[in-house]
Amino acid sequence: MWEKIRTIFTIPELRQKIFLTVGLLGIYRLGFGIPLFLVDPNKTSSMFGGGEGNLGQMLEQVAIFSASSLSQATIFGLGIMPYISASIIFQLLGSVWPKIAELQKEGEAGRKKINEYTRYATVLICVIQSWFYVKMMASGQSATVMDRFLDPNTGAILFGWHVLGVVAMTAGTVFLMWVGEQIDEYGIGNGISLLIMAGILADMPGAATTLIGPMIKQGGLELGGDAGVEKLIVLAALFVAVVAGTVFIMQGQRRIPTQSAKHVRGRRVFGGTRQYLPLRVNQAGVMPIIFASSLLMFPSIMLGYLASYRPDWTFLQYISSMISDPRSFVHTVLYIALIYFFCFFWTAISFNPKDVADNLKNFGSFIPGYRPGKRTADYLEKVMARITYVGAGFLAVIAIIPTLVSSLVDIDPTVARFYGGTGLLIAVSVAFDLVNKIDSHLVMRNYRGLLEKG
Repeated sequence: MWEKIRTIFTIPELRQKIFLTVGLLGIYRLGFGIPLFLVDPNKTSSMFGGGEGNLGQMLEQVAIFSASSLSQATIFGLGIMPYISASIIFQLLGSVWPKIAELQKEGEAGRKKINEYTRYATVLICVIQSWFYVKMMASGQSATVMDRFLDPNTGAILFGWHVLGVVAMTAGTVFLMWVGEQIDEYGIGNGISLLIMAGILADMPGAATTLIGPMIKQGGLELGGDAGVEKLIVLAALFVAVVAGTVFIMQGQRRIPTQSAKHVRGRRVFGGTRQYLPLRVNQAGVMPIIFASSLLMFPSIMLGYLASYRPDWTFLQYISSMISDPRSFVHTVLYIALIYFFCFFWTAISFNPKDVADNLKNFGSFIPGYRPGKRTADYLEKVMARITYVGAGFLAVIAIIPTLVSSLVDIDPTVARFYGGTGLLIAVSVAFDLVNKIDSHLVMRNYRGLLEKG
């Protein structure tokens, strides 16, 4: 393995790509140490409970998927989520809006045009989200505002303070979007995915300190009590199980046998070979978890916002707390239902059985036992629905494991989420994609890949 890693750095082009990627990721992490000059980060963190409470835990969970830090008022506070949201919107529009669908079929020119629209949409989403975020920070004296942004007569926060906050946070997200695109073009791997993985890995040492710190203060690891070795054993088992399960599901395929028709050219017979059509078990990746977590956050925030205007409507606050509390039955059921829904929805968008059946027919191939055309498309749709059900179940189990572990074993939810849940799932998935990208460069230059034996 060390010889293969040494080989990577002997290839000048690949070495340059890796160093550029690492440098841009370092710049991305430095940005999280630059707070907005308009607010006090400590007071902003205490506003969200430092990750405690229903709202704080939900913001911490969303921050994992968006490479952001919503509980700290920094220039990268919104992270990359607005860009992800804009990309998803245009990908979904491609299935319902003919103009976008035509651009998707135009190749490189169409892709550049869609990317341009995505950037404009990202700025618009940034302005809207940062405005609500700044208004939330300014409410209840949660943020320390500079004197020159206070009205000398009433002491109220001036409108210019809100504008500067929106501009700063929007510029931070646009810069992250540019960093991701530079990694895509000149670096190695998927830029946006690497930004998310870098944020997860950067927070993992802090989660480990939160877990092991109290144990060290109490005189070491002992069985029983608030600090015990059994917690480490549970987290270690979760770590191994999630990594093994992620590798198994991400690499899992349902291979549909196909056979090409024979045809004669001159005196030679071509075709007639048996191959297979690989269908991924988890076609949607980690996107359903990202969608489900983001969607669950908005009803809770909106209901809490309405409850602040009508304190006599206590049922609004009750419903908001039930939705935002990760340990509640309502939250768990909604979370699992949304994961299943988005799994099937995303698979339906990214995999079209009719197009696959038509391509097989055009290339002279067929699935034994099924007539080309509609019969083949119906069979592929049925198989895809079955394996998607399994993939969605795996994602649902991974999503609720941290809540179950933190409740049953009394472990901090942040720790359980990083070492036994969605954070680890995303990190392993992105790492696999990165290794595959490096392998493609090695194989292209006649070297053995990192995953090859021998």
